[in-house]
Order: sequence, then C-alpha cells, then structure tokens
Amino acid sequence: MNHSELIVQLPDGSRRNYPNGTTGVDVARTISEGLARQVLACEVNGEVWDLNRALPAESTFRLLKWEDQGGKSTFWHSSAHLLAEALESLYPGIQLGIGPAIEQGFYYDIDFGDYSFSSDDFEVVEKKMQSLAATGASFERQEISKAEAMAYFTKKGDPYKLELLEGLADGQITFYTQGQFTDLCRGPHIPDTSKIKAIKLLNIAGAYWRGNEKNKQLTRIYGVSFPSAKDLEQHLHLLEEARKRDHRKLGKELELFTFSEKVGMGLPLWLPKGAMVREVLEQFLRRQQVRAGYVQVVTPHIGHKELYQTSGHWDKYGQDSFRPILTPHEGEEYLLKPMNCPHHCEIYKAKPRSYKDLPLRLAEFGTVYRYEQHGELHGLTRVRGFTQDDAHLFCRDDQVKDEFKKVISLVLKVFDVLGFEKYTAQISLRDPANRTKYIGTDEAWAKAEQAIIEATAEMGMQTVTVPGEAAFYGPKLDFMVHDALGRSWQLGTIQVDYNLPERFDLTYVGADNSRYRPVMIHRAPFGSMERFVALLIEHCAGNFPLWLAPEQVAILPISEKFQDFAQEIQSMLTTADIRSTIDQRDEKIGRKIRDAEVQKIPFMLIIGEKEVESRTVAVRRHGQGQGETLGIEAFVALLNTELDAVR
Repeated sequence: MNHSELIVQLPDGSRRNYPNGTTGVDVARTISEGLARQVLACEVNGEVWDLNRALPAESTFRLLKWEDQGGKSTFWHSSAHLLAEALESLYPGIQLGIGPAIEQGFYYDIDFGDYSFSSDDFEVVEKKMQSLAATGASFERQEISKAEAMAYFTKKGDPYKLELLEGLADGQITFYTQGQFTDLCRGPHIPDTSKIKAIKLLNIAGAYWRGNEKNKQLTRIYGVSFPSAKDLEQHLHLLEEARKRDHRKLGKELELFTFSEKVGMGLPLWLPKGAMVREVLEQFLRRQQVRAGYVQVVTPHIGHKELYQTSGHWDKYGQDSFRPILTPHEGEEYLLKPMNCPHHCEIYKAKPRSYKDLPLRLAEFGTVYRYEQHGELHGLTRVRGFTQDDAHLFCRDDQVKDEFKKVISLVLKVFDVLGFEKYTAQISLRDPANRTKYIGTDEAWAKAEQAIIEATAEMGMQTVTVPGEAAFYGPKLDFMVHDALGRSWQLGTIQVDYNLPERFDLTYVGADNSRYRPVMIHRAPFGSMERFVALLIEHCAGNFPLWLAPEQVAILPISEKFQDFAQEIQSMLTTADIRSTIDQRDEKIGRKIRDAEVQKIPFMLIIGEKEVESRTVAVRRHGQGQGETLGIEAFVALLNTELDAVR
C-alpha cells in the first residue's frame, strides 16, 4: 500500500483506496452527492465517528443515515448540545451536567442556580433552538490536553465538568464547539445544526448528579428532534398513544397491581386480576418447560453472603444489592437473593452426577431483590423485587450447541403465542479492549462465544453482534422485542457460562470414569414477570388475548330475576376452566355493557327473558357490538377453539 493512501472496506466487502486525510463525508461523495447530503455519521471499525474526521489507514466503513440507530443517536446527541447552547444564551451563568442521547431523544441535566425554570418556558427555549439550528453551525472536534480543559472549565465556573475531567486521562479528552457553545464531549456529532429541522421539549424532572442521592439534584430537560416536521408530528402521535397505553395507568384502571409506600418503593402488590395474569403466564411456560424436559425447583429468598462471594456476584454487584442481613450468630451474614443461579449450582452439587444425567434442566420462578435508586424506579419495568422465569441447564461440552438451539426454539414459541412478530436477536460478546470486567479464561470465552454464533447461524437467525455487552461470566443472546408502537424492549436472554461451574467446583463422571466440568446455560424467556407484564399491557393496550385475560367472560343479567340462570351459566363455564364474573348490580344493561367494555373483558353474555326460555346467551365481543345468540354448550365450544392454541 502506498503510504499516501488509506484502505476503506465497504459493507458489501469491496475495498477502496483513498488519499490520506479522507473523511467519512468524502467517501460518501464518491458514492453519491445525494447520499452525502443524507448521511449523519459513519461507523469506522465498529465505532460511530463524525463524518468530518480523517479516517485511519485501514478500516471497515459504513455510512449512517436517519434510519440507522447510530445515525439517530448522533442526531439526538447533537440536539442535546443545541439545547445546552440555547439555555446558556437565555440563562447566562447556568452550570451544565451531562447531555446524552437516549433511546427516544435526548436530555440535558442543568443546574439553574437562582433561575426558576419550568415546562412553561419550553416554547421560548424551542424557538431559540430553532434559530440556532438555522445558522447551520458546524460541530468542530478538538483534541485538548487535560490542563487546558481544566483551565477552560475553571474559568467558566462549571464544577460538574471539572468533576468529569478528574476521571479522564490526557489523550482521552475532546471538546466540541458549535456556534458560541463549547462542551466537554467524546462525540460523535452530525456535520452541522441545519439538519435539525423540528424540535420538541417533552418534560422536566429532577435528577441527582451522577445518580447519587447524596449529590445535588439537577433539572433534567427531555426533548426530541427530527429531520422534518412530519417526522416530529408522527412521533408526537405515538407518544400520545403510548400515554394511553402506559402500564401504570392501565394497571390501575384494570385493577392489576398497586404500590404502597408502607410496603416499600419498587415492591409491587399484585391484585387478584393481575395475579391471575401472572399465574396464567406461569402455567403456560411450565407446560412448555415440561414438554422440553425441564424439572421444577424452589430456592429460598435469602442466601449466605459466602454463596455470592463464591459466584463472583458480590464483587461485581454488591453495591447494587440490599445490605447484608445480620443474624445473632457472630459473623453470619445473609443477603436477599439477587439472582437464582448460585442456588441452582448448589442443587446440581447436591449429589454426584454422571454424563448420563446430562443435560439437567432446572427451572424456577424465583423472586430476587436488587436495590435500585429511587429516581430509577418506574412502574413494573424497574422495581426492587421481581420474579424471573429462570432456568439453568447443565450439560456436556458436546451438548451446548443443541441445548442452546432448543432454548432459542422455546423463546420463539413464547413470542409467537403472545404475538410478538418483530424482534432483534443480539449476540452480546466480551469487550476485547477491557477484559478486566469479566471472569474466566480466554479459552472458555472463545468456546462460549463460538457456540452462540454457530447455534444462531444454524437456525438461520438474523443477528447483530455487540462487543462489550456480555454478562461478566459469559456471552449471551438477547432478544429485543418490538411492541405495537415500534418500541424496543429487552426481554428473553440466553447465556453460556463456563465460569460458574468452575467457581462452584461442579463435576460429572464421564464414560471413561474421569471427572469433567459441566457447561451452564442461563435462560429466561420472559426476563422478569413484572417487566414482561408491563410490556404486554402496553403492547395490547390492556386488551389481553382470551387465554390470558383475567376475566374472560362477563355475564350480564338484564334484571335480578335472571340471576339463577346467570349462576348456572357461570357454573358451566367454571367446569370448562373458563374464568367469568356475574354483574349483579341493580344497573341498566347499557351501563353494565359499558363497564365491561372499559374493563376490556373479551366476551359479554347478555341474559334476559328470551335467553332464559331458550336456554341460550346473547354473545357480545369486546369492541365489536352485539353478536349471535348461542346455546351455552356452543359458546363453550367457541371459546375452547380459541383456547386450544395455547393449551
């Protein structure tokens, strides 16, 4: 290669030579001027870069547009800087925390000092952001020494940036400037502000600096931005729909769960209807697991601290656990169980194992407890006590790939039954640049990662690979499910682990009478029951499928004199394992129907004099109005046809 040239490998595998100093946007122009106007950033050797950075001598290269997550993230990160610039202009002397892109937009944490700020001020800030964006100011990257950076923010009087700088080393520090605004930032950013066409500030919240409750509470301003007004309009429509589907709102209206400050923050109380949803989900997965050869176990809600020291969880996550429970016995400490896997290792170890015993598949709906900061708690999606649909498979080396594929099939079965048609399968690997975060040997990691890659390939799965997202003890396959509004939720996960069997000294006797280590596969198709139910509520807007609805049928007698027939019908439904309620209130039938519709009960049976005489029911489906009149046996047969799919 000529030393005045660099090599760029494009996504189609082709390689091109360019002169030194070529930037990402230069490469885009050689492909198409139109493309160069659309791109927002580029991916260089797997890392997102500014388009105007000079490329290295050799690189894999991909251009990122708005449709790419890396493009969106860069766009929103730049919008956060635009927000900070507008705020500094309108409120001189404020101090800035951090301003990252998030999954849907961006935020910036601000110390307003003596200024008062509320959502009433959003419109003024939005207009200022729009006028700054229209200037088309470019985002300029500057590598700067730590001393220069400290001097800049000392002069500016910004203690938050100075604190961030303390954790950075010389050679790691960059500034970005657009217009009159300069910020400490790793980047990347879009080429200039003119690409930001539509802006909306959404809400305001308090946020402790660096997530620590002992630090000062800053003002966090959330916003979103788009390349066009039409995109913003569509997004705001989805946000409104999301508000209607919010599981906290529907959970209260449908009487599924509640919280009590006396019980404790982040500890959900499941009401009868919500408990029924959980129970039905558990029964469904238990049936699938029995068919797949799992055996059920139960472990206690606490464990000796030594258990988690052996597993390595205490060293890695001790700060996220509840404080140890001290007993009257000196030196004896227990923890609320933060995970189930160490307990299952001890169950495996309870007796000698032979190669003929493997694979051993242990399953448990185990409740675990982890301390979350107050500000991070959010309905059922972020709690302090949750139940995992956990299982751990112990197998031989030669069984790993087949077992992994069987677990994938189980996860996909769950998604299919629940109507999750769109998902992304993410292979999460170890960070090659920072192996200190992980336990275990390079050889074990290589085998585990290769097993996942081969298993997914053999099943024809489309996957994305993300280095650095592995668990500390092993690589994993994560399933990102897309709900009815297009939002992504991380749900099912499957992990290959060569390390815990080593740490717990797990063995089995092979055919040659020698001792070997089993391999451990961790899996949880739902993830946690709490988060999964939250997703289900929002995905179906509270309209649970018939098999999952806590109340499947509402029996609505027109008057009190038809109560006996209503109870007879309910008895027949109960015998057929169909959940029903009778509305015995002294209300008009129209009111009873409306209330059943609000409760989203799949079927309503209207009973009047004609139905009693003919021993039939007038059937009404939720959201569809009056239907046909059926005999009770025919109605039960109708429901069973729908229910058989998941039995």
